[in-house]
Parts: sequence; C-alpha cells; structure tokens
Amino acid sequence: MGILIKNTLAILPAEHGHTVGRHDLYLDGADIAGIDEAPAGFVASETIDGTNRLTIPGLINAHTHTYMSMMRNVADDLSFADWLFGTIEPIEDRLEPKDSYWASLLSQAEMIRSGTTCFNDQQMHIHQTTGAVVESGMRAVICRGLVGDAYDLNERRIREALEERDAFAGCDRLTFRLGPHAPYSCGPDYLRGVAEVAKREGMGIHIHIAESQTETDNMWAQHHCTPVEYVRDAGIFEVPTIAAHCIRVNESDRAILAENGVSVVTNPASNMKLGNGFAPVPELVAAGVNVCLGTDGAASNNAQNMFRELGLLALIHKGTHDTPQCISADEALDMATANAAKALCLPTGSIEVGKKADLALLDLTAPSLTPLNNAVAALSYSANGSEVDTVIIDGKVVMRSRELLTIDEERVRFEIARICQRLGL
Repeated sequence: MGILIKNTLAILPAEHGHTVGRHDLYLDGADIAGIDEAPAGFVASETIDGTNRLTIPGLINAHTHTYMSMMRNVADDLSFADWLFGTIEPIEDRLEPKDSYWASLLSQAEMIRSGTTCFNDQQMHIHQTTGAVVESGMRAVICRGLVGDAYDLNERRIREALEERDAFAGCDRLTFRLGPHAPYSCGPDYLRGVAEVAKREGMGIHIHIAESQTETDNMWAQHHCTPVEYVRDAGIFEVPTIAAHCIRVNESDRAILAENGVSVVTNPASNMKLGNGFAPVPELVAAGVNVCLGTDGAASNNAQNMFRELGLLALIHKGTHDTPQCISADEALDMATANAAKALCLPTGSIEVGKKADLALLDLTAPSLTPLNNAVAALSYSANGSEVDTVIIDGKVVMRSRELLTIDEERVRFEIARICQRLGL
C-alpha cells in the first residue's frame, strides 16, 4: 500500500534552513520511501494531486495536556497561582477518567485540523489519552503526571505509568516517558526515585521547570538554588529530559541545560496569558540548547493550534530584543518540527527518505497564502492553520479535504457538552 503525492510544493531540510521546490513524494507503509524517484516495486494505491498544495512535515506539539480541552475559557485573566491552585486543580479533582478520553479526542481533532501530527502529553488518567490516540491515528509521547515528596518504590502513579506503557506496547505511534510535574510539586527524594526508575526502564522525562517568578523565588528561599539546579541535583538530567517553559533561567541555568542535553519547550501563548513572561529563547539557542515549541493545555492557551505558536515565536523575540534578525522563520519551523523530533527521539519532523510519513498539505489557493513568495516565512507570518487541507500520519490519511476520517467530531462535541454540564462549567 503506497501513496504518491504528485507535483507538490514541498519544504525539505537543507544544511542551513530549508529548501522549497516541486517534488513527487512516495509514501510506502508508514515511511517516506522516495522523493522524486519511486522505490523499487512501489505501487500507489492512492495518488494525491499536489499541484495547489504545500507539503510540510507535520507539526509537533512538544508540550501539552490534551485532557484540559474542556477547561477552555473557564479560568482566564487570573494570576498563575489563582489559575492553577484556585481554579484548575479543583476542576481536575472532579474529573472522571473517561472525561480525559473525550477531552483528548477534542484536542486531537483541533491539532489535526491545524497540521499537528504528533504531541507530547502530560496526563492524569491512564488508558484515556492513549486510547484516544489509537483511535485518532496521531503520534504521541505519553507522560503520566507524577507528584510526591518521599519516594516509594510502589508509588501508585509510577506503577500506572509502567503499566500503561506495557499495555500499549503494540502501538508504534505511542511512546512513553515519566512526567514528574514540577520542582514545586515533587520533593528531591521523589525526583531521585523517578530518575532511578527512568534509568532502569530506559525512559525519558518530561517536566515543567522555572515557569514563574514565584516558583524561582520560592525555590531560592527554601533551597538556596534555582529550579534548574534543584532538578539537576536530584538526578533528573541523567536521562533524556524535556523541560517545559524555562522562563526564569539565568546564564548558569542555560549552561546546565546545554551541558546535560536537556531540550526546552517554549509555550508563548500560555506563558503570556498567565503573565509569566517570555522564555529567553535566543539566549537558550546561543547556549546550545535544543529548543522546541508547544501550546501547553487549552486551560491556559486556550487553543491547540501550533500555527499560532509559530507566529508568536517568530515575532515575540524580535520585539523583546529590538532586532528583526532574532528567531527567523526557518528557526521557528525547526523548533516546531525537527528539533521536537530530536527531543522526543522520534524518526519524524522532516521530509526525508526513511523518516515517518507524517505530513500536512496546505491549500495554496487560501487567501492567507496568496501570493506565497516565501513558503517558510508564510508558515510563521501568514498561515493560521485553516489552510491545512490534508493530513497524513504514519502513512495513513487522517484528514482529507478538511474532513476528519478518524474522529467523530459530532460525538465528541456531544460528550464534551455533557461533561461540562456535569462539572458546572
């Protein structure tokens, strides 16, 4: 079974940035098997006319909480502490496990519609987001959220994380990490225990670090160190780590992140909305840190649209640093694709032979892409996600001509309305 995308304008990686040109793309099974030259024995079961399409690597949402979609627009214009502890956590306490399944499906529908093919998720309820991923056809890295003080080898959440990994071992689109929530919700002994489990099990870690000034101030008052130093000293960085936010990180922190190969995920919309500030992305890049892009959850974003994040990423730092040469459109695209694939240890994120066939096709007749002039720049400065026409994940079409093929959106909307009514949202 193969798919031929014929005569499409495609964005391919280059030594410096990207190249844009007309290509025939041959997808065989789950992989990109050929560019301009059909692999031996290739038979196309479907041919997609790419004449008026721009084909890009599927975007990768490197930090989110898909179960939060039903909390969209319920905790706005609040301080970070009031948002998290006063509003969101009380709602989370009332959630039933199946709520997370429907909420994740809603998030995944939004992501597919806006060209995202893979996401890195920190979740509450096992088997719910994973079950939704099996149904939707998306690619995902699933991280069971963990909180605690003293470490217990039989701690329930850790057992759940390992159980879920084993239960879904047969789905190639799913991989798993451990998700200690943050330095302020995980004691040093607990973090050391999580790090040991991760080492033993060959798993990576996904954690929030230095998201607010209050977190940084409290860490210094209580432990006389920065959040980055606290997490490093607990051994977390001894395994592959993805750190979300990293807004309040000084020069020493940035050097620690680079030296330990930690990938940082910046979340511009969420960070601004909660009044937490801007991650020092140019400085992180200069220090040698692999920087990725994410939306965070819909409770704080309030969307799952990576095109909005692309635009913010490419614009914010030009303004904060008083230079239009700060974070180019090429760099922003890499942060939303290849850099994220590197952080997640996944063979996707670029259009190359041997990579997974995770692609989004944008309609070049859309007003926002007319005239195109510079395709890479258009993704950050012109596109809004509505231009995405077709999405292919793992070599399978999951959206064609704006019609979702794997998610029953009407049923999802019905279930979300029922959940919100029960929760009083």
